[in-house]
Amino acid sequence: MSARNVIALVLILASLACLYPGLFFDMLTIKVSKELPILGQFDLYEATQSILQTIETLFEDDNHLVAWLILIFSVVVPVTKVLLLLVVLLTSHHSLNRGLLNFVSAIGKWSMADVFVVSIFMAFLASKSNDAISATLHSGYYYFTAYCLLSILGTQLIKRPEPHIA
Repeated sequence: MSARNVIALVLILASLACLYPGLFFDMLTIKVSKELPILGQFDLYEATQSILQTIETLFEDDNHLVAWLILIFSVVVPVTKVLLLLVVLLTSHHSLNRGLLNFVSAIGKWSMADVFVVSIFMAFLASKSNDAISATLHSGYYYFTAYCLLSILGTQLIKRPEPHIA
């Protein structure tokens, strides 16, 4: 295995280690409150959820399409991508590896994980412009962001197998 692929392997394993807490740990708290003259601060709504809790809530609220989209593009695709990259890095079957890398490249274009991270961050920033709404990022957000960055970097470093010319 080349040094470049060893570094890619370490990055892919680190991304996998970040994916689990990124999915299960709390990601964002959104709190809506109103300042009332005599009562002071009155909380109208507060929710803290992880990605998987958000998916569960969407299913419970009959938002099946959105729940399925988040499940597929933020859970299934990232897990599949990481597992396939591990197969590529740990096997020496060149034609299989080329095919898997092409497949990973294709599904990577449909992966919404990085878009999801950016949208959560944008929601966080947007809440800062309104006194009635506050948002707090939690460790799940940072783990998921780390997964995205490490996975992208690891994928870019993988040395593609050279085609055999007969």
